[in-house]
This record gives sequence, C-alpha cells and structure tokens, in this order.
Amino acid sequence: QVQLVESGGGLVQPGGSLRLSCAASGSISNIIRMGWYRQAPGKQRELVASITRGGSTNYGDSMKGRFTISGDNAKNTVYLQMNSLNSEDTAVYYCNLEKILPRNSYWGQGTQVTVSS
Repeated sequence: QVQLVESGGGLVQPGGSLRLSCAASGSISNIIRMGWYRQAPGKQRELVASITRGGSTNYGDSMKGRFTISGDNAKNTVYLQMNSLNSEDTAVYYCNLEKILPRNSYWGQGTQVTVSS
C-alpha cells in the first residue's frame, strides 16, 4: 500500500505564498510521477502541477509562472511553491502518485488552501 502525507496548507492573504509538501511511503517502487491536483467547491478536480522522476514538469494553465513544483527522489517527496495567490486558488489540494508494475494511482487526503483577506 502507498501512503501520502500532505502538509503546508492553510489561510493566506491575496498575493501571499504557501509551500505544500507531500511525502510518499509504503510500496513506492516504480514511481513515474507525483503531483498536485485541486478541487474547489462545485468544480471538477484539476491538475495543478506534476513532476516525473526524471524532473519533467507539467502545469495547469492558470498556475504557470506562479507555482513551482520540485521533487526530492531520495525522500520520495514533492513540493509545491505557490506565489501570488488569489481567491481563485482557494481549494482542497490533493497529492497524487502514479506508479507502474503494476500501474496504479494514489491520492492523499487533501489539504485546504484558503486565500482570503
């Protein structure tokens, strides 16, 4: 089994920054990608950012230039630095891990990010 432990969410003012962390443990051999998704009330879950074990990154359109994803393969941990936050970034942020052999996808429990003055 795979465990994903997320941290770093909270309340931040518009224009502020937050850093999320997600640490993976358990049966985590053959990881191919880790990333973050978010879901706001009444909206579908959407990609925030992802990173492969090789370091290739992918971002959702509204996050480009504001968010940066990075990873520490030795610690099986990914980080999401979020800058210039606005109210539209308010959502529950979920960590995701994809692995192969067998192919499967795992989700963390989510961490709330609220951007409000």
